[in-house]
Amino acid sequence: MTARGQILMAVDSPDCTGELRPWGHARERVVRDESCVVALRPRRSWCSQCRCTHVLLPASALARRADTVAVIGRALLAKAAGAGHRRVAALLDRPVSTVRGWLRRFGARAEDLRVLFTALLHALDASAAAAGVTGSLFTDALEALGLAAAAAARLFGPRPAWQFASAASGGLLLGPGPGARAAANTS
Repeated sequence: MTARGQILMAVDSPDCTGELRPWGHARERVVRDESCVVALRPRRSWCSQCRCTHVLLPASALARRADTVAVIGRALLAKAAGAGHRRVAALLDRPVSTVRGWLRRFGARAEDLRVLFTALLHALDASAAAAGVTGSLFTDALEALGLAAAAAARLFGPRPAWQFASAASGGLLLGPGPGARAAANTS
């Protein structure tokens, strides 16, 4: 308990076995949603063991992205439906280079993400059928993501699929692959 009598929830650190403890807030940042701009001031925490600090993003945001995961998800779905990056950028009213970067990053990580979401699907629903193979890693990864999100919704209740994807990937849906370490904003 804190001096004010609030109960602090302990969360495991992503880098070690220590517990995360509250440590104020990170700087305010602006994130573009589908129809508005949202100001976020994420919580900051520190690990009791390694003493690193961590910024705790909400599931609606991705690390180092100025758009919400719902906007980025719409771009990914439009690409899977056959739209090019210029058309997707016009549809979402975003810069072409930004949308092209999202699509390239997801495409580069598609196999790792397909494996991640397929494993989550079977962990959440052991009787789930295997995801269909479309011949496109990009589309296969999106299909595995959708099936895992649906299984999580059946088990835990409704939640937007893109927020599930953000949370399941630790905010790194478009982050570096498993071989690279994310550029950490920690001390």
